[in-house]
Amino acid sequence: MQQRGSDHVNVHQDDVMKHDLQGMLRGDHPNRAEEWREAEPGADDDPPLADGPVPPRGAPTTEEAERESFRFELARHLRRTVFPADRDTLLDTLAAEHAPDGLAEPVRDLPADHRYANVQEVVDALGRKPKA
Repeated sequence: MQQRGSDHVNVHQDDVMKHDLQGMLRGDHPNRAEEWREAEPGADDDPPLADGPVPPRGAPTTEEAERESFRFELARHLRRTVFPADRDTLLDTLAAEHAPDGLAEPVRDLPADHRYANVQEVVDALGRKPKA
């Protein structure tokens, strides 16, 4: 059967490459015949690596990601037809949607006499507004 796609390696070369990698994948020792082909160990004076991957420039911080996640989850549980809504309506909707307590608890602290036009206004009132 002929393969279609953008593969630049044919079936036979793929099998050869799999065979060549078996020693490295299964063994716990160097598998090269020539020493010069082995990967060099790290030097003693190499700078330490970061604890985790370095986030790309302009990537959201953990706090910003948590705020965005909260807003997303709140929007997922509150239907558009609920708005405009006051605190009690929001709490009733969250209960009907079986929202986790982590979403309902902050909404309980909202003022009872204020009406909110959309989820973003609720998030802003809770002080969890995402940074622009």
